[in-house]
Parts: sequence; C-alpha cells; structure tokens
Amino acid sequence: MSAQQPSICFVIPYFGRWPFWMPFFVASCRANPTVDWLLFSDCGPIPDCPPNVRVVDTTYQDYCARVARALDIPFAPKNPYKLCDVKPAFGYIHEDELRDYDFWAFGDLDLVWGDLRAYFTAERLARKDLFATHARRISGHCCLVRNTREMREAFRLMRDWQPRMTDQQHHALDEGAFSRIFIRYKNLPDRVAHLPRLLNPWYRRAEFVEAFSTPDAKVAWVDGGFDFPQRWFWDRGRLTNDRDGVRVFPYLHFVVWKKHAWKGLAAQDAAALAALAASGRWAVDARGFHPLGEAVA
Repeated sequence: MSAQQPSICFVIPYFGRWPFWMPFFVASCRANPTVDWLLFSDCGPIPDCPPNVRVVDTTYQDYCARVARALDIPFAPKNPYKLCDVKPAFGYIHEDELRDYDFWAFGDLDLVWGDLRAYFTAERLARKDLFATHARRISGHCCLVRNTREMREAFRLMRDWQPRMTDQQHHALDEGAFSRIFIRYKNLPDRVAHLPRLLNPWYRRAEFVEAFSTPDAKVAWVDGGFDFPQRWFWDRGRLTNDRDGVRVFPYLHFVVWKKHAWKGLAAQDAAALAALAASGRWAVDARGFHPLGEAVA
C-alpha cells in the first residue's frame, strides 16, 4: 500500500450463522478493494467472497482461548456478544495478522459500506490516531485505530478492564470505557466540555465526527432533527438515501431495522438475495433489500 493511501484492516469475529444480508455486506466490501476484512468464524465459507475479505475458520471456544492467552485472563463467555467488550484489544490480540497494516479497525456485520476511501482519506488519516464515527463516543460498529504499540495497548487504560472482560456480563466496553480514555464529559454541551477535553492528550489524538450512519437511533440527523431517511440506495459503492439528496455516506448501520422490523420478515430467498447483491444496485429499508427503483409499498 502506498504512503498516500494508508492500509486498513477490519477485524470481526462472528459465530453461529451468517446473517441473511451477508451478500450485501460482502458486495460493499468488494466495492472497497483497498480495504481488508479479517473475519474469525465458524459459519463456513462465504460464497463469491472477494479477495479483500478473508475468513479464518475457528470455533468459538478456540477463539475465546486465543483471547485468554493474549490478554492473560480467563475468558470463556457463554454468549458471543461478549466479544464486543474485547474489541478495543483486537489490535493487540491480532498483532501478528495486522503487522503490515497502518490501521486496524473493529466493526460489525449489520451494515453496508459506502466509499470508505472517500471518507477516510489519506489526508484525514494522517492527522489523528483514532477515528470514531460518532461525535461523543466511539462507535463499536466502526472505529479505526493507528497500528502502533501505544494504540494497540490503549485498552489497558480502561478502568478494571481485566475483571470486566472476564465476567459474563456485557459491559459495552468498546463504546463506554474505551471512549472515556479519549473523550470525557460527553453529556456536557460542547462549549463547556471543549477546554477540559483539550487538556486530555488522548483526546487530541482522536477524531470524533458524526458520520450519520445509524438512522432511527438516538443521534439527531444531519439537520439536528429526528426525521430520518427511510430508504437507502447503494449504486456500485455510492451510498445515498431518500432524504439527503446527493450527499453520500461512508456506511449504513441498520441495527434498528435488524432488531425490530426485520424480525417479522418472511423467510428470505438466498439465491434471489445473492443475485440482487451481485447486480451492484439495490435499495434497503425496513422491509429489507430490493431492486433499485422498485416502488415503495
């Protein structure tokens, strides 16, 4: 990778079964060929997997054992969701696999990517060591971290990180305790919190900019209101929506639809979804994925 385009690798462990929208996630990865994804999973091979997405076959138990060895803690959670608490340590746990990358990143599968290089430009990545896509906290679904020893080990600054990673409870350390290393007073108005934040050297090394990735969540939208886009359009890597005109977005995080509206969807036709994802043009909304241009019911 050239100096003008820092290398990036997302690390995502995922166990169970690939979600029905996996063809769309993978298609959006394919459209970002200079960014890599490293998935640790027992879900099996991904059909038509692009070269920048690598699946490492491993059991959940073996992956937890690796975490335990790397962090020197007992780590055997019953629920894989607990792995979210370990995200801030992925750079340390997977140091060998990430050795040749300028940035490591953690994220989720319940999203589709837009043009990541248009958002995380070389000029932008040169300025800071951590990039969050929310304005007041680190976003567990997308966070980039410079691949230096200091940043790989920053998780050790989280209060009581060993017992909190070890127990069975999910503490959301990726968005809570890890955030507090870099940004404090998140509930105060920016005009009040700005100066004390600047006194924190870790804050000065981080970027907290709202990317407007998660509609229908608690974060106000582009205009400061809560009138969210209802339909998103993915056209060969260009991600827009029905509300914000020609504005493009780095990714869409559809966690709210996944948790609510999509639970009532009928069984999905895997072959039809794969064909739609491969077409390079589609829309997504609370009813699922559809051909681009299809009328809204």
